[in-house]
Amino acid sequence: MRILVATDAWRPQVNGVVRTYERLAAEVELLGSSLSFLTPSDFRTVPCPTYPEIRLALPGLRSCAERIDALAPDAIHIATEGPVGWMVRAYCQRRHVPFTTSFHTRFPEYLSSRFAVPASWIYAIQRRFHNAGAGVMVATKSLADDLAGRGFKHLVPWTRGVDTTHFRPRSVRRFGAEPVFIYVGRVAIEKNLDAFLKLDLPGRKVVVGDGPLLPALKRRYPAATFMGDRQGEDLAICYSSADVFVFPSRTDTFGMVLLEAMASGLPIAAYPVTGPIDLVTPGVSGALADDLGEAALAALAIDREGVRNRALDFSWEFAARMFLANVETALATQPGPCPAMAEGTGEAQARSA
Repeated sequence: MRILVATDAWRPQVNGVVRTYERLAAEVELLGSSLSFLTPSDFRTVPCPTYPEIRLALPGLRSCAERIDALAPDAIHIATEGPVGWMVRAYCQRRHVPFTTSFHTRFPEYLSSRFAVPASWIYAIQRRFHNAGAGVMVATKSLADDLAGRGFKHLVPWTRGVDTTHFRPRSVRRFGAEPVFIYVGRVAIEKNLDAFLKLDLPGRKVVVGDGPLLPALKRRYPAATFMGDRQGEDLAICYSSADVFVFPSRTDTFGMVLLEAMASGLPIAAYPVTGPIDLVTPGVSGALADDLGEAALAALAIDREGVRNRALDFSWEFAARMFLANVETALATQPGPCPAMAEGTGEAQARSA
């Protein structure tokens, strides 16, 4: 099965959405299917307001349709609710092509915190976006319950995986022998990093990642260690050099970094919110509390081997099989012409003949 993934989040961005689909593409190929991508790089772009390093696409319906017709996929999955996602949604609706979506980001809370936009307004827009599809893939049960209560329909589970060979415990202490509390991820306002950096904790606080808030946090917390963006083996060593992974976000829908930390043997300290409550077993793989400092100190005492064992339950093969099953079920539930055979694609058929 050939699946087109439409996403506004793509390289050179470094985030959970990009990493998820990069790994998913490799895994589905091993299962006899393939992913192709429609991304901002296929269109003219402009800098995103307040996030200039992120480029927003300016896709036109005609150019979007030409690209989809040329790819002639068997199924379409829309990963994000940005300009690319909305244009592909319009294409699917115009051609009566069923499609699936995924809910990766709590934009309502993010936009509300940055621009004072009522979260209910954004949820209404997202609900309209996703309910037009044949299935909305969500990473956790708590997120599915929350979205169902907000009127989202056709919710289906889709978990994530982690490379437990790459992310593993190692006998290395890059940051010294003192207790090391680490955060890995984007350095942005929605990640709530102040809640971590202002904690009174023994030892050292380390932040790995880049983002628009990095210069301000460096000035505000000079005692913390800021590593910037790290990738590959360098990133894995950062994880295994720490003692506790502190996850201060209250708005993430999953948190792939949680699995990477757990695979590295790091107990998690987090708030009891969506993502952590689905992945962290209190006392076994981490500590959850409304007092983040209390959770961080409690996590220090948790056995690292037990944390690692919990991460072994998440494989990318299982996540890929779940994704493919969701797409196949959606197509069977809401059958329609595949894009290559939809109305108005005669030229694409002629080119492929």
